[in-house]
Amino acid sequence: MGLTEFHGMWYRFMRPRFPSSAFPDGSDSEALLPTPGAFVLALQLQGGPTSAPEGAADFTQLILGAGPVVKAVVVILLLFSVVSWAIVLYKAFAFRRIEDQSRTFLDIFRRSSKFSEVQAVCNSLVASPLVGMFQAGYAELNLQLRQPAGTQASPTTPAPRPTLKSLAAVDRALLRASSMEVNKLEKRVPFLATTASITPFIGLLGTVWGIMTAFSAIGQQGSTDISVVAPGIAEALFTTAIGLFAAIPAVYFYNHFTTKVKVYASEMDDFALEFLNIAERNFT
Repeated sequence: MGLTEFHGMWYRFMRPRFPSSAFPDGSDSEALLPTPGAFVLALQLQGGPTSAPEGAADFTQLILGAGPVVKAVVVILLLFSVVSWAIVLYKAFAFRRIEDQSRTFLDIFRRSSKFSEVQAVCNSLVASPLVGMFQAGYAELNLQLRQPAGTQASPTTPAPRPTLKSLAAVDRALLRASSMEVNKLEKRVPFLATTASITPFIGLLGTVWGIMTAFSAIGQQGSTDISVVAPGIAEALFTTAIGLFAAIPAVYFYNHFTTKVKVYASEMDDFALEFLNIAERNFT
């Protein structure tokens, strides 16, 4: 017996039977049994799960049908959002480089016995703010330790030990370099604060304008039907959402990057103290 014949016998045996008396017109009870095709057809006719969902928000049509003020608000908010995300990605990549190169530079600085050895690797680690501080301190040391012209030691007299004229001058050079490096780290970050503070108000402007449009439509048509007020309210809510979409990430990443800059500034202060200790031990 084949599989098809077995299925046919199973269906004839298991299908429900109704007595003929239940159908006075003599119709076959089997004709009233639902079939899979009839079930799918009923769902399609009744708009069941197989039909496409209706009433989905079409944001493209919403923006295209909006007024010029709402369109301008949306364009401005999108520009703020795009620039903010560009800054976020750029700073995230830059800070990752800074962390990697600062870690490498500190390892070389603490293992080297001469400042000249550290200076030789600085060109390959320029992203680290510690490199800029070291170069400023190293340049100040060279200026103070350089012997005046014409003061060569005699062959019988050993060369005098170089000494610093002013350790405070080295400290000031490091402090000036630290301020410059902090300014580089903070570059473009204030734009995130500007975005976080101004975009909600720009979105609020679009919200107010959308509500004014809705009330204007009510006054013109003399009806409060949902089809009259819905376009203006939709525009208002859409601009509010765009404003929050631009502001919320900007707030988060501004606080995140500001915290990182503070951490880097603390590391630079520690490095300046370490540099001054080495200079004081060896050149005073």
